[in-house]
Amino acid sequence: MTRKADFLVIGAGPGGYAAAFRAADLGRKVVLVDARATLGGVCLNEGCIPSKALLHAAAILHEISEAGAWGIAAPESPRIDLEKMWARKDEIVSTLTGGLTGLARRRKVEVVQGFARFAGPDRVIVNEEEWQFTDCVIATGSAPVYLPGWPGDPRIWDSTAALELRSIPPRLVVVGGGIIGLEMATVYAALGSAVTIVELGPQIVPGADGEAAATLRASLEASGCRILTETRVTAITPEEKAVRLELSGAVTEHIEADAVIQAVGRRADAAALDVAKAGLEVRPDGTIAVDAYGRTGKANIYAVGDITGGPMLAHRATHQGKIVAELAAGHHPAPLSSLIPSVAYTRPELAWVGLNLEQAKAAGLKARVSSFPWQASGRNLASGGGAGLTRLVYCEDSGRLLGATLVGANAGELLAELTLAIEMGARLEDVALTVHAHPTLSETVAFAAERALGTLTDL
Repeated sequence: MTRKADFLVIGAGPGGYAAAFRAADLGRKVVLVDARATLGGVCLNEGCIPSKALLHAAAILHEISEAGAWGIAAPESPRIDLEKMWARKDEIVSTLTGGLTGLARRRKVEVVQGFARFAGPDRVIVNEEEWQFTDCVIATGSAPVYLPGWPGDPRIWDSTAALELRSIPPRLVVVGGGIIGLEMATVYAALGSAVTIVELGPQIVPGADGEAAATLRASLEASGCRILTETRVTAITPEEKAVRLELSGAVTEHIEADAVIQAVGRRADAAALDVAKAGLEVRPDGTIAVDAYGRTGKANIYAVGDITGGPMLAHRATHQGKIVAELAAGHHPAPLSSLIPSVAYTRPELAWVGLNLEQAKAAGLKARVSSFPWQASGRNLASGGGAGLTRLVYCEDSGRLLGATLVGANAGELLAELTLAIEMGARLEDVALTVHAHPTLSETVAFAAERALGTLTDL
């Protein structure tokens, strides 16, 4: 017997549950399908939330190590209870995933656990049962990329295994200097691992502002991380007492590790859903092409989140999910903004939105940059903050903001103001003449604007 679904969502991550809940709020009868026993997708179960919980634990350890400078006696070597830390992380995850279950129940969203595969342009198979839908949203996310030819070994981890926090390896090698790799490096360095980061590109956090990335690199190195850029792993061999890695490029040597984390990105796999049976094409990178409203080539099928390509970020997926739910309900939502903020929750944090100077010039824009160092921020110094920087990219002729990058403690919390400013077409004067509370880190945004205008008195 074929079951009927008015609004069927495949995948219960941030994009999927946002689409499901918004559609239910708009009066649709919603069925939400996911292979996991809990809602939330990778973000809540294996990614964003557990990593931030462990990064908070790392921040506590940093605070303890710096307590002596504030006249507070603290143990030089805090005792780490991995089992308790792991349990605390799982408690946070369970609270949030359980909350999603409650939200689904209140909205009368039917949740079906299982794998969905398309059987046609208006039907899927879930657990050998056929579902016919009116509208469908594909929100199945992505999975870690595994480097070709690498052996299987319990000491070679992906990001999911790294977040299980089963041990603290004395020597850890992180292959990949992007956001995921650097966040894992931050956690394990704080826990006591000697961390080496191997990045193929010329800088960590490829695509971010170069000066800000250099500031982050210096801070990570000061915390004990060894960072090797323009370097590749040419061979990896599990041995009895260690994993041996051969390196080439800017650094040519072999190193040994007690654990290795592969953090070289994520990849979608739309083909696994048999989307061809629905009349959809899969791009070479495993994604499905959509427009700014999440529409695919089929009028009743939408796609959101990682399955649509980059940037693969939860907040992008969430906004896409709401857009497609509203569109399918006959509303006229605004298209997805091209301004997607990014944050690396390292120590210090690195956050950016819009264009950096190099990107602006490559686009043919007459752009300039203005910076304010956080060493001159009273709030940063009084709070024990270290290196930091606020950089604004703006049009030289009009003063209109084009992009922003911040590096420093809690930099990600400052990004929303700048994202809104760029969205609204704000100029330097709009930011500089907005009264910012003192002392706050947000003042550095106004100071950077004032510096470009020649009105700054704090430098």
